[in-house]
Amino acid sequence: MIFKEKNTNKNSWNPQTKQENIPNFITNKVDNFYTERVLKKWHGRNIMKGKLPNNNSILVHDNDYLCLSGNSEIIQSQQKCLTGKGNGQMMSAIFYNGENLQETFEEKMANFLGVEDVLTTQSGWNANVGLIQSIAGPEIPVYIDMCTHMSLWEGAKSAGSKIIPFAHNDIRHLEKKLKRYGPGIIAVDSIYSADGDICPLKDIVEVGEKYGCAFVVDESHSLGTIGTEGKGLVAELGLTNRVHFITSSLSKGFCTRAGIITCSSRIKGYMTYTSLPAIFSSAVNPHDLAGLIKTIDVIRSMSSEREKLAKISNKIRNGLLNLGFDVTASKSHIISLLSGTESTVMLVRDILNSHGVFGSIFMPPATTQKKSLYRLSLNASLNDDDIEKILNACLALKNEVGDLIPDLFLDREKSYSLPKVS
Repeated sequence: MIFKEKNTNKNSWNPQTKQENIPNFITNKVDNFYTERVLKKWHGRNIMKGKLPNNNSILVHDNDYLCLSGNSEIIQSQQKCLTGKGNGQMMSAIFYNGENLQETFEEKMANFLGVEDVLTTQSGWNANVGLIQSIAGPEIPVYIDMCTHMSLWEGAKSAGSKIIPFAHNDIRHLEKKLKRYGPGIIAVDSIYSADGDICPLKDIVEVGEKYGCAFVVDESHSLGTIGTEGKGLVAELGLTNRVHFITSSLSKGFCTRAGIITCSSRIKGYMTYTSLPAIFSSAVNPHDLAGLIKTIDVIRSMSSEREKLAKISNKIRNGLLNLGFDVTASKSHIISLLSGTESTVMLVRDILNSHGVFGSIFMPPATTQKKSLYRLSLNASLNDDDIEKILNACLALKNEVGDLIPDLFLDREKSYSLPKVS
């Protein structure tokens, strides 16, 4: 294997190293990425790597909404398990026989959510792909909100289903599609990860029941943060017995790399032998499961943190609205600044970084081509000084970009129903 000399210029991101024995059809595709995207749109930089934060920076770039990454009770549970069991058995959970921590966790999580059973997966991605792949098929249409997580789309593709997108949170458009194509699976997020808006779940369920549909609700960004004891939006709305499947990545509110699917025990047994991610991926490590078992208890006790997170979100959202930013879509702890192209979202990132605020860039394929955004993922540790710093940084952003990025700001010609500042 022969490589050319590596480009050592750290201010650019256009690696010159090439593997010379790769066929042209791959080389051309890779070269096109560096030419058309890195050089032309990103100006030779890596779009995901901006300025490094320091000890005074405000970090709103990850999904640890309740700040559990350093929780001593959870870490102690993980450590105790790790020293006793090591990394466990490196095999698919399909081979488990007898009592095990996955079974213990699933029983406890099912009791917590008030469902019959839970299936553990390696990630939220695997939960959605494996579930849809198992329950859908060429004869079963899958109705997907346009803003639903990409993993649900991939599951429908894997199942060979007809994918029928409907306009975001648009009940009338969904019903129009249902009238045309008939019963199928409706897949939505409870909180949408791009701009933090909330699904009208009750309306979705009511219209879907009229046409004999099954429901899949991804609760990744609401489990732990929303509702009584953090049970999520489905439970808070009293829909647990009407939503057939809840999925979730536990890497958000639960701060662990794993996923779940809620279902009946009969369907769980079926999916164990039909879901490709369940069959062909190794099981979640025992120490992660031990941590999750403890996390359920911790999550249940965090009502004050959930209330604080909601207040923080309202203060920042209302502050941004008063500054003229269009954050009207957000109804949660996720607030995004609509930033247009990949070039302009980098500008937004760089300005906010220079004022000590570090969020995260969303761009294609997570967004459409000209709808990149800069996401602020808020957490319960933010104090009044942090909130003021975030709003001051956004004011500086507004002053620096002016009318250069119109998507950032409210349209003065439109009428908005804005919440009162609290």
